[in-house]
Amino acid sequence: MNKNSNVCAVVLAAGKGTRMKSDLPKVVTLLESKPLILYVIDTLKKINISKIIVVVGYKKEIVMDLLKDTGVEFIEQAEQLGTGHALLSTEPSLSSFQGHLLVCCGDVPFISATSFQSLLDTHIQNQYALTVLSAYVENPTGYGRILRNLSDDLEKIIEEKDASESEKSVKEVNTGTYVFQSPSVFSYLKTLGNDNAQKEYYLPDLIKIYNANGYKTGVLALSNSLESTGINSPEDLAFATSLLKDGKINL
Repeated sequence: MNKNSNVCAVVLAAGKGTRMKSDLPKVVTLLESKPLILYVIDTLKKINISKIIVVVGYKKEIVMDLLKDTGVEFIEQAEQLGTGHALLSTEPSLSSFQGHLLVCCGDVPFISATSFQSLLDTHIQNQYALTVLSAYVENPTGYGRILRNLSDDLEKIIEEKDASESEKSVKEVNTGTYVFQSPSVFSYLKTLGNDNAQKEYYLPDLIKIYNANGYKTGVLALSNSLESTGINSPEDLAFATSLLKDGKINL
């Protein structure tokens, strides 16, 4: 029996990626001649996740054409109003799905099959309502910071634009990869606010909501923090290419 038969992966792929200095959707950017999002799709299939939904938006036809033979489903996020809004856009397709939702980013190509599976196992074994994949990095600039309470439990994630100076010094960061429960997550998504610097609906804000309602939330840190490398600029792309060439990432 496929241990992930009750898992659906949702790949966030709606953004333009302005800093890439390209008119193409960011997730079709080539890394060593392979589009970023294909790294993610191929890895998800390694752990036998058969139901994969890709949330598309900016120039969606390009992404859909690229993935037309992969067997994934597509949901359009007509307005890019943040990651929380992106996941909520999948509700019509997932309202009757009872299981685990693995949410990941189409522009983070290096998270391994082992890491995805470990995140799912951690979520299920601990009966968490929400589990986030984190990484410890020397330069956390640009990432949301993982904040823990005195018991070392997950308290919240704060985006850099909203963080204080002391919070910005935290080196444990959010990889943008989560597991949630379906369909209950959708009712909580509808309670999210957008009182932040970007005026967007953030998935990490669910942590405070779940904690306030007495649910357990958890964190799993990557054993190889380089897997968290996201591609947001030509400089990021060059760095990712060097990681592959130097053998620091094994896919």
